[in-house]
Amino acid sequence: MSAFDLDAYLARVAWQGSLEPTFDTLAGLTRAHMTRIPFENVDVLLGRGIRIDLDSITRKIVVEGRGGYCFEHGTLLQSALERVGFRVTAHAARVLTVLPRHQAPRTHMFLCVETERGRFLVDPGFGGQAPLVPVPLQEGVDARDGLDRHRMVRHDDEWMLEAQIDGAMKPLWTSSLEPQYAVDFELANHWIATSPASPFTTRLMLRAVTSSGRTSVMNRDVTVLSAGKSEKYQLVDRKALRALLGEHFGFDLPDVEQLKVPAVPEWS
Repeated sequence: MSAFDLDAYLARVAWQGSLEPTFDTLAGLTRAHMTRIPFENVDVLLGRGIRIDLDSITRKIVVEGRGGYCFEHGTLLQSALERVGFRVTAHAARVLTVLPRHQAPRTHMFLCVETERGRFLVDPGFGGQAPLVPVPLQEGVDARDGLDRHRMVRHDDEWMLEAQIDGAMKPLWTSSLEPQYAVDFELANHWIATSPASPFTTRLMLRAVTSSGRTSVMNRDVTVLSAGKSEKYQLVDRKALRALLGEHFGFDLPDVEQLKVPAVPEWS
C-alpha cells in the first residue's frame, strides 16, 4: 500500500486550520470531512462493489471527488487523524434505526479518538442524523450543534448513540466498543455491498451536508434543508438524479443513467 497523502486529503476537505492533535483540530477536521465528502452508495447499485483498502478509498474519494459509506468514510478519516497524531480506535456498531438490536448485525464503522479533553467518538459515515461534532464518551453528556443534539448512554452493557429526532432522543446504534480490525470490516462490507438482504443493495441513499443545510435522497425522494426551510420532491428519472449529483453532491457520474434500484420499479 502506498503512503497516505495527507496534503491531498486536506485539500479535498478544504482544511487549512491547525494540525496539532487537539480537540479543536478533531472537531474542525470532522466537520470539514463531513461537509465536503457526501454519503452515497451509488457504486453498489451500479454493480461495481466497494473496496475498502486505503488506496482504493483514496482514489475514489480524494482523487475522483466521490463520496462513500461508513467503511470508506471511517477508514479515510482514521488515516488522516492518525497522521496528524491522534490515537484512534475503530469500532463496529449495530444500527437500530431500521431493525431491532437482535436482528441488526455489526455492520457500521465509527471511531473513538483520544484528546486532551477526554475520549470522543466521531461518526463520519452514518448518513442521516449523524453528529457533525465529536460526541463525548460520557454517560448522558450532550453534544450540541445548532438544533442537533447527540449523546452516549449505557444500555444492556453497551454504549448507545442517541440523537434528538422529532423532539425526542432516539437510538441510532449500539456498540460494545470492542476494537475492530480491517479484516472485521472486510467481512461486514462484503455483506453490506452484496447481500440481497442489505438495504444498500436495494435502495439509493445519498446525503450531503453544507454550511446552510443538508440534502438527502432515499430512492426517488429528495429532501433539501437550507436556511431553515425544507423542500421535498421526487426525482422524475435517472437524468434528474445525475443533475442532482452534480449540483448537491459535487460529482458527475454518467453511469447513473443506467442505475438499477430494486426499490424503484421503474429503475430496476
